Amino acid sequence: MAGSCAHHLSEQFLAACSELGQTAPGPPWQLLVESMGVSIYRLHDEQSGLYEYKIFGGLADCPPKLCAEVYMDLEFRKQWDQYVKELYEKTYDGEKIIYWEVKYPFPLSNRDYVYIRECQEMDVDGRKIWVVLAQSVSVPQCPEKPGIIRVKSYKQSLAIESDGKTGSKVYMYYFDNPGGMIPSWLVNWAAKSGVPAFLKDMQKACCDYSKRA
Repeated sequence: MAGSCAHHLSEQFLAACSELGQTAPGPPWQLLVESMGVSIYRLHDEQSGLYEYKIFGGLADCPPKLCAEVYMDLEFRKQWDQYVKELYEKTYDGEKIIYWEVKYPFPLSNRDYVYIRECQEMDVDGRKIWVVLAQSVSVPQCPEKPGIIRVKSYKQSLAIESDGKTGSKVYMYYFDNPGGMIPSWLVNWAAKSGVPAFLKDMQKACCDYSKRA
């Protein structure tokens, strides 16, 4: 499994880099919201009835290398991301796997994820770009837990480069199938408010991280 994943991921690294050069995806992607310097686009997936998202934005005063370090640091994430219930990395059969449980508002059940991720520092025509890819995997050693809904379909890519000043340009692609019955107001809130708020939290985390170092 690891070999085929690695090959598949290498193509996605370049795809994420090319997205960073754009400011907006063309049709059929639709602009959902522009807020706090973040533009969020979505595309309806006919098969699942869910949406895929593309997010374009920036993080002022957060250099790309620092952004990537903060994003990859799971222990630190527990301190600044209020929605993390449990988060850790373990090695199974020679492959690093991440387990992540996310808090959902009452009365909804929490969701958990089991996924692989990889970070690469890319050089694309002289541009230095940090790319993080993540996708869900099925691991027998991480069975589903009672009362928690397992997200079996999750995919994310993140590309970060300098904005030419002291901050970063950020592109993110995101899709997951949260399972169960999620009210549409929560889906809309997560997309419209949750993503900009997450980037704001991450900006503050970058600042705290650099002070801590």
